[in-house]
Amino acid sequence: MTSDPSTLSMLDSILEHNKHLEQRIVEKQQAIEESTSETEKNNLAAELERLDKMLSSSRQDFERIATGVDISLFTEKKEAPFNWKDELVSLIKPGIMELKQATQKARQKADLKEELSRYQELKPVAHQANENLMALIARTEDARLKERLEKLVPEWKGQERQLLSRLEITQMQLMEMESEEKSILETSQNSIKQFFKTRGLFLFVALIACIGIVLLLRVAYLFLIKRIPGYQSVYRPFHLRAMDLLYRVVSVLSALLAVILVFYLFEDWVLLSLAIIFLLGLAWTVKNTLPRFVHQSRLILNIGAVREGERLVYQGVPWLVKKINFFSVLENPDIGQTLRLPIEELMDLISRPFQKHEPWFPCRKNDWVILSDGTRGCVTSLSHEMVELVLRGGAKKVYQTSDFLGMNPLNLSVNFRIKIGFGISYNLQSIATGRVLEVLDTYLRERLVAEEYEDSLLNLRVEFAQAGSSSLDLVVIADFDGKMAPLYNRISRAIQRWCTDACTANDWEIPFPQLTVHKPAA
Repeated sequence: MTSDPSTLSMLDSILEHNKHLEQRIVEKQQAIEESTSETEKNNLAAELERLDKMLSSSRQDFERIATGVDISLFTEKKEAPFNWKDELVSLIKPGIMELKQATQKARQKADLKEELSRYQELKPVAHQANENLMALIARTEDARLKERLEKLVPEWKGQERQLLSRLEITQMQLMEMESEEKSILETSQNSIKQFFKTRGLFLFVALIACIGIVLLLRVAYLFLIKRIPGYQSVYRPFHLRAMDLLYRVVSVLSALLAVILVFYLFEDWVLLSLAIIFLLGLAWTVKNTLPRFVHQSRLILNIGAVREGERLVYQGVPWLVKKINFFSVLENPDIGQTLRLPIEELMDLISRPFQKHEPWFPCRKNDWVILSDGTRGCVTSLSHEMVELVLRGGAKKVYQTSDFLGMNPLNLSVNFRIKIGFGISYNLQSIATGRVLEVLDTYLRERLVAEEYEDSLLNLRVEFAQAGSSSLDLVVIADFDGKMAPLYNRISRAIQRWCTDACTANDWEIPFPQLTVHKPAA
């Protein structure tokens, strides 16, 4: 690069600029010695310091352009005292520097463009300032003013020359950078090839080592626990749970250490630095989530608020805790549904022991139920979210499970009772509590046999209910097997019909409500 004519011309320009700066520095030093004002001396000293910095920077530019390398790389660095924070930063520095280096050229090019734009804006301003000074000097006839103006000329001439010099240097740097740039495709191909030859290979080896360690520990763990009594139990004992939790922690730590060891053996400090950054982030996360991790560990060890083999309520439905792990299993025997939940869902729940007779749901699939809103239907679909009923005639009705439970479903599919009340006239008062009950009971049983309901009948009673205002009230109580649940309304209507037929056959009057008006004596 040093043999390039443009480079040699640039070096000559910098030497000329340095010579001018040295001359101005000498002038400022003389002016400081001759000055009698402290304020002026301070201003001159500040100006002298600025010129010194400009001269130092210009000399560095000369040396950098002449050698074609970054001379700051050869600057000897002072050894700093030990500081654990600095040492920690030094461990992760390679990774950060690698990420920074990936965008170094783009950032450097952007900085050069911004610097070039600034110099291009200042160049006409400095030139205009010099022209204004020369015009004023040419027009003035005052010798004192003219002398003062002429003293400003060297300074502003130097300012303009410095801007021109910096502008040329920046342009040359930008041109060199653009000439060295390769096509995006070529750069990408070279980067990919280089990656798979070095760090890609290291990452692959680290992945294999990580998987190998995990598989080896898994085989050893399974070999060990199968020889420990209680492993095949439905609910595992505490020591097996503790071993399982310890195995998981050791597996994670061993896998991480294997990755770090691979990077260390290959002496890839960038990947090692990134791995350390990842571990530091992981440690920070664990620190913030430690109470939650302890809570989860208690659940996994089966010593928390939720325990295996107990009953809990989730989304308004009772569940049996079948298994607690990082993914836990809940089961509802009546619904016939199993849920697989992350352990986080159990952290705010509480389980309890239960008795064998406790129901898990008011009904099961294909059961017939009556709800508090009067709906009667067959349950065709059940879940912890929705319940579907099919009504007589085929219409379907769907409830949210919480709404369904809130309607206190009456399950008819086990056994059910029908109570039918009716009244007879007070003319039958003498036999209402005896013969009427016997005759009606016999008649109803005959009708049940005739219409083939007898096999499902569990119990039948005819009783005297009360002496009403207009009638003597009787009640028929009939208990049926749950298989007759679909005919619940039909049987109710049939019993009312048979009671009416019995009254007709025996000439029993069925009164209607009467209003009695008492007139005072005249």
